[in-house]
Amino acid sequence: MSQTNQIVHPIPPLYDSYSRVLILGSFPSVKSREAMFFYGHPQNRFWPLMAELFGEDVPMTVEDKKSLVLRNHIALWDSIHSCTITGSSDSSVRDVVPNDLSVILDNSRVEAVFCNGALSYKMYMKYIYPESRIEAVKLPSTSPANAAFSIEKLANEWSAVKEFTHRG
Repeated sequence: MSQTNQIVHPIPPLYDSYSRVLILGSFPSVKSREAMFFYGHPQNRFWPLMAELFGEDVPMTVEDKKSLVLRNHIALWDSIHSCTITGSSDSSVRDVVPNDLSVILDNSRVEAVFCNGALSYKMYMKYIYPESRIEAVKLPSTSPANAAFSIEKLANEWSAVKEFTHRG
């Protein structure tokens, strides 16, 4: 049986003063925690999706991934600061402590929040929205567990991210 532990989020937020959109996951997977960077599982479609949306090559290195999101005025983090979790299973998440997004919101131009999947959205709305007062948009998860969505279908649903980053 998988070990269940209270785990603290090990990855710092990624943003700069030009970030206009915040994309929130729920909590980093085992693979992401090992890589110490967002969406580290090779089957997660987040990086191919970002490349598709912005007409770029799929970034392979952490530096290329950082460059892609920052160049497109996107900030990345997760809704959950710490939780009890078994493996990488969203359904096993318990004892949630939310992330404090003020570090991003106070030091960027973020005007829109997009949640990568249902758990991220649920945690944001429950714990963070009452403070931030920024409405979030729930997007279909890029996780390999969300096999119902092809990359094309994800790109269609996620196109609002690109539209927002390229306004005005």
